[in-house]
Amino acid sequence: MSTFLGDIVHALRMFAKKPAFALTAILTLALGIGAAAAIFSVVNAVLLRPLPYDRPERLVHIANDLRARNVEDFPWPPADFHDLRSTQRVFSGVAGLLTGRQVFVTPGQAEAEQVSTGAATPNLFRVLGARIQVGSDFSDADGVPPPPPTQAPQGQPQQAAAPPPPPKTILSHQFWQRRFGGNPAVVGTVVRLGEQPFEVIGVLEPGFELLYPPGISVERLPDVWTPLALDFASGSRINVFLRVIGRLKDDVTVEQAQREVDALAADLRSRFPIKNTAGVAFRIEPMHEDLVREVRPVILALMGAVTFVLLIACANVANLLLVRAAARERELAVRAALGGTRWRIVRQLLTESLILAALSIALGLLFAWGGVRVLIMLGPENLPRLAHVTVDPRVVTFAAIAGAVSIVVFGLIPAIRASRPDVMDLLRRAGRTGGLASGNWLRSAVVTAEVALSFVLLVGCGLMIRSFVALQRAEPGYDVSNVLTFSTPNLRLPNAAARQSFMRNMRERLRAIPGVIDATAASPLPLDGRDANARWGTEEALTDPSKFQQATVHTVVPGYFSAMRTRVIEGREFTEADNQPGARLIIIDRVLAGKAFPGQSAVGKTLIARISTPEPQRYEVIGVVDHQRHFNPARDGREGMFVPDIQHGAANRWAVRTSGDPMQIAAAARALVSELNPRTGAIEVQPMAAFLAKAQAQTKFALVLIGIFAGVALALAAVGLYSVLSTTVRQRTAEIGVRMAFGAGHASIFNMMVGQGLRLSAAGVGLGIIAALLMTGAMQSMLVGVGPSDPATFIVMTIGFLVIAAVACGLPALRASRLDPMVALRDE
Repeated sequence: MSTFLGDIVHALRMFAKKPAFALTAILTLALGIGAAAAIFSVVNAVLLRPLPYDRPERLVHIANDLRARNVEDFPWPPADFHDLRSTQRVFSGVAGLLTGRQVFVTPGQAEAEQVSTGAATPNLFRVLGARIQVGSDFSDADGVPPPPPTQAPQGQPQQAAAPPPPPKTILSHQFWQRRFGGNPAVVGTVVRLGEQPFEVIGVLEPGFELLYPPGISVERLPDVWTPLALDFASGSRINVFLRVIGRLKDDVTVEQAQREVDALAADLRSRFPIKNTAGVAFRIEPMHEDLVREVRPVILALMGAVTFVLLIACANVANLLLVRAAARERELAVRAALGGTRWRIVRQLLTESLILAALSIALGLLFAWGGVRVLIMLGPENLPRLAHVTVDPRVVTFAAIAGAVSIVVFGLIPAIRASRPDVMDLLRRAGRTGGLASGNWLRSAVVTAEVALSFVLLVGCGLMIRSFVALQRAEPGYDVSNVLTFSTPNLRLPNAAARQSFMRNMRERLRAIPGVIDATAASPLPLDGRDANARWGTEEALTDPSKFQQATVHTVVPGYFSAMRTRVIEGREFTEADNQPGARLIIIDRVLAGKAFPGQSAVGKTLIARISTPEPQRYEVIGVVDHQRHFNPARDGREGMFVPDIQHGAANRWAVRTSGDPMQIAAAARALVSELNPRTGAIEVQPMAAFLAKAQAQTKFALVLIGIFAGVALALAAVGLYSVLSTTVRQRTAEIGVRMAFGAGHASIFNMMVGQGLRLSAAGVGLGIIAALLMTGAMQSMLVGVGPSDPATFIVMTIGFLVIAAVACGLPALRASRLDPMVALRDE
């Protein structure tokens, strides 16, 4: 122990003599460890940490796919859910749910509030293993629909029936704290959701959330839960709205469950022609795998990038240690001459490396803590469990292992090299640079590896920049600039005429607000995260239902396309005269028109669609418009259909185009909506540009982080080149002096040294090109409008890197060219 303490004291004394070396090594390694630990905290929270449910490995999402129509994750109809629940043998529980928004009113309080709601079969919390903190859970009886009122015998007066007890509701913990101050007396009180009274029977445990993939419109944190009181057995086969979660029995595998639901899907296809023509299939997805499926490539790409940064940082530290060990060869030779064994010298040098590692890990964790704060700010909303990203014990362990392994591996080679000096040769040598010369090839190899790793990151950064530029230049089929959006849900108006009057009045009053250019409404709006779809076909689909396809359907008010600046390609858009209950008019986009009526004018043609009725109906096509990219601004996605609002009464997402910053009219819009519809008011008030930013957030997130990593890697590689050439100048001082004494000019010396650095850079870039071609294919899902082997990106990054390398090489080369040959020869 005393010997080890002596090694520590000696190491600290050596660091004190060379503080610049110690500080540079610690900061370099801490930067790599901190960046790696910060990204690992995302990997840990999103990919590794179990879901916050009881035995989450047994939970699965049961997806409903329409394979004949290329539709995944279609909601379930109630009757299909009933068949699943009643015939399955592989699940210990199956639950259905849907989420939405409602007006919440507490009796005795005038203030109404729009809240997010969840409606589920009463067993949902039991299936997930969620606890009720206050009160009780739903019972199975809460899912039984109330009986219809009985009719009195003919000739007898109808007896007034006692009102049924109100249905039950459970509050989320955060809503209970916010709305009721955490008062347990709320259990047993009656509240109102919309027009319906509900009795509060319980409060969920803190932190409960619904975890679904980003592309599925499910509220993550519903404020209020109600039971689904439906007769599923007699429910619809085509009215879809349920999401389904199952818990596998202990002895059942995912493959066994998949075979069971495959048999059910096959049975439904055989009994119902519409299921067969749609290609209905059920898919078992482990809940955690389904949740991270879309974001896994991005997170792993970022982890790979930051691993490169850590390797480059370690390589830089290794170079520093090599130079330092070479400079200490005389000291180590003296120790060997005085009886120091090889193991004793290695142990001393490794002790110094471990101290560097410990200090680097501590500082790296501090960097990681700050990096996590930045990641949470930059992270896209659709990154699952982003709020759970933190520096926890697992992250600390990762940082400690990364630091220890890095410094031992990269400190071991210099230690072994320095532990076997030629004692007599070193003690006889008078020059200062012999030791530096002996390790030059190894330092050059390390720098070449640094350059290769940095170049891979630069190419990745270049590809992400190209993707982001492509996103910015994409033509989504509408203009999001200067548009304010908000929702007015739950408009309960007595008839179609009242709705038509309300919607017309709302549009006129919105247009009268100073600064407003136009106003419109639809459901859904492009990029708003909601989805509504229906099947369509031409006349032949009536005799051959397999010809039906799926499209996104938008309910819109007259003037929608001009307000959204969507081009009308042929025909016209809707007018007030079209906005009548009996009208069967439809506008389709260019994608659907090309599929339904290739090479023809679609205007005047008949389209068969099932939008709001049990069976498909004929619609007359009155116009064709540009395609609106609804899910992704960079890709076309599913074709679109547009129908007038009055036919369906669903257009509740408003878009108000302004002449300036849309948020400047937000207060006036809220006041107007509250005046016209005081019961609900306006919710989700935000600029439409926020929809676009959310859709681009994942690409931007990856671009920013890979860009930062590439910049750090480039800086470290440049420092490595500078370090090698500076050492080379010291090593070749006598040679340079001789060359200059025999007439070599300053320019030739400068070119010689820059050439040496560029040869190292060229070798590294060559290796980097090969590595990038092999690795960037993993980025395919992250790229937009550019391929992973894009030649322009590779060429630009190669030229740019070589220019930066030339600058990094220029400083030591300039110093070499300015050496005084007499001084150089005398010093050597």
